[in-house]
Amino acid sequence: MERVAPIEKMHNLPGRRDLLARIDRSFDRNPNPWLYSLLALGLAIRMCYGWGTYLNPDEALHFSVANQTTWWLTYKRSLILGHPPLLIFLLHAWRTVATSEWMLRLPSIVAGTAACWLAYRWLAFLTERSVAVTAYGLMLFLPSSIELSAEVRQYALVLAFSMAAGYLTEVALARNSVPAMLWSGVCLCLALASHYSAFLFALTLGVYTALRMRQHHPPLKVFAAWEFGQVLAVGLSYFFFVTHLMQLGKIYGGVSAVRGFMANEFLGNSYYAPGRINPLLFVFARTGGVLQYLFEQPVVGDLAYPIFALGLIQLFRRRDRPGRLLGFLLVFPFIANALAALVRAYPYGGTRHSFFLLPFASALAATGLLSFTWVRKQLVRGVLVALAVALMCNLIPARRAPYISRVNQRQQNMLCSISFLRQGGPEAPIFTDNQTSLMLGYYLCDQRPLELNQTVLGFTSFECGGRQVIVANQFVFTARSFSDQWQQMINRYHLAPGTRVWVTQMGWSVDVARDLARFPELDLNPHYFGQNLQIFELTAGQRLPDPELLPSS
Repeated sequence: MERVAPIEKMHNLPGRRDLLARIDRSFDRNPNPWLYSLLALGLAIRMCYGWGTYLNPDEALHFSVANQTTWWLTYKRSLILGHPPLLIFLLHAWRTVATSEWMLRLPSIVAGTAACWLAYRWLAFLTERSVAVTAYGLMLFLPSSIELSAEVRQYALVLAFSMAAGYLTEVALARNSVPAMLWSGVCLCLALASHYSAFLFALTLGVYTALRMRQHHPPLKVFAAWEFGQVLAVGLSYFFFVTHLMQLGKIYGGVSAVRGFMANEFLGNSYYAPGRINPLLFVFARTGGVLQYLFEQPVVGDLAYPIFALGLIQLFRRRDRPGRLLGFLLVFPFIANALAALVRAYPYGGTRHSFFLLPFASALAATGLLSFTWVRKQLVRGVLVALAVALMCNLIPARRAPYISRVNQRQQNMLCSISFLRQGGPEAPIFTDNQTSLMLGYYLCDQRPLELNQTVLGFTSFECGGRQVIVANQFVFTARSFSDQWQQMINRYHLAPGTRVWVTQMGWSVDVARDLARFPELDLNPHYFGQNLQIFELTAGQRLPDPELLPSS
């Protein structure tokens, strides 16, 4: 009896393995409560993340473009952006409901959450449930997914419509459903109207579906429905190419969007530069950059790289055709994006422009992770590892410029800065750069449509509450460029000596006040509202330091 009792005691006490096994069995019997609980948690996190912060310059830009009096003016203004117009049209309609920061972010929050669900449903068609659920956990909780789903940007929309197109395509082939295939084509067109990364997704889905139909042999009516959707997608792509992409070069100094738009700025490393780096090394390094960005943690991204590769190897080692076809589907978007960067047609690397790769990267990482013996046998272990990785990436993120911390981006900082500006009399104009003007247009002008005056060469002006806002033709001031623009502004607006001017900088890389404050002869008294909102006063005729003494970046 003495020998049996300890054994019985050990048997009756549920250990960690028994607990994991019971959760696995519970998931197998009824997975929906677990899946919906994760989805609700992902939605709640996104809703909290989008609350309590002011709009960054890009978010304010999208609202400014959408905040027009007519649909036609909205479309014409949208042509200055490097994106298709669907989000702008959505914001134009949505602003009649509400214009607060959180409400403007709500469509992206919903779309970003829906994208994770749709991606899971698609992957559940294609691979084992354990892989689909593990990838689902990564997509829901990785910091890059949370952040881009809680901003007024196009990335959540394009991902949601892309995943819907993929899922509906699989439904159509499984059920020989014409309506599902037609809706897949509609979703693909909506993705193309959301963001130009959808061009690469459309190519991926088109090639994959053609291979699937060659294997599946669907009825002619299903094939015709797919072909109809492809014709619409190609036509819409051609329309955007001719009416928008080819015209952007006229706006941005002759650099065509299809030949490396912004390649000389923060996207420079995301385009291949012949002679500077070996093409294969470029692809290898930029793929690592994509993973670092998606995990928003370089160390975790680097560790995920071999697991990502292992997942791909596991799929292509399978002898069954569906496994290899899945491997093709998951790796082809990376190949397409890399090729686009090699010909300088689209950036590939550690920036949000490759965010559409998140579901494919998550699926490959999940496949590699679940190939390890200690994870393979229990689904819940894979999910727990995915959640632990996502938690670590959120707790120890590595932010990349441009970036505004949440502490500095608190709404209260913006409210205080606007209140301070409104204390100035109407006789004191506000002088600023382009990114700040976008934010002033939203906050100082109380979300009203602006009437821009561009009669003065090199400058734009508008009025808010009786205050004149003068905007230099430069996105972000540096101390040196501000010095040059300051004197031009004084001359061209004929400001009398002694006229008070409120210089305001808001957004990314806000450094002019700090740089000028180093010169005591200016007697500046800058006002800081966090690190990214700065206001100081100068007077017309006041002499600034020699530009050669000022930083240029």
